[in-house]
Amino acid sequence: MSTALYLLCIETSTTNCSVAISKNGVIVTMKEDNNAQYSHAENLHVFIKKLLDSENITTNQLSGVVVSKGPGSYTGLRIGVSAAKGLCYALDIPLISVNTLESLSYQVLTKDNCYIIPMLDARRMEVYTAIFNTSFNEIEKTKALILDESSYTNYLDQKKCIFIGNGVTKFQEICKHSNAHFIPKSLPSAKELGEIGFRKYSKKQFENVAYFEPYYLKDFMAIKSKN
Repeated sequence: MSTALYLLCIETSTTNCSVAISKNGVIVTMKEDNNAQYSHAENLHVFIKKLLDSENITTNQLSGVVVSKGPGSYTGLRIGVSAAKGLCYALDIPLISVNTLESLSYQVLTKDNCYIIPMLDARRMEVYTAIFNTSFNEIEKTKALILDESSYTNYLDQKKCIFIGNGVTKFQEICKHSNAHFIPKSLPSAKELGEIGFRKYSKKQFENVAYFEPYYLKDFMAIKSKN
């Protein structure tokens, strides 16, 4: 009988602090907290320990760590990736990264012939976005986009487009195309990382633990204090 392959999955790219454990690609336990004030620093390691204890798994039984690499919140990504790298280094196990927009697109379950367009809120009318087909193959690469009424017209004129993520609300207000369908409140979650991470593990698509950095997409901009 083959040995179970356990992967720890970490998603911290938005306000959702989400952790899961997968067994051979299937999520067996998960814990998450969506706190507008960001609870990652307080909860991430607590969640990891609780999940390991709940499944009676030790860290030595982990075969790898899957982390959402971005784009997304600078602080959230830094916390999640730092934790993942620390565990991988200490346990000498592989680090697997997953594009946050790719994992978010996996939340759309449809048999329709359509485009899946995940959106993560950036600032003002800007979003981080990419385009996938229903086989989750990338049609258009990840980018930062300032939305206007004509955004995605070339895709909307072809067929149904499903927009998903916390950046969707601002586009929903200006897009009235009949082919546009919106799932506005979804956030990236660790539950999608198990399947993707297992597939990448099987192909040995690992990151260099020492040099891996989150995919911030844009440079971090510090806001000066008004005091």
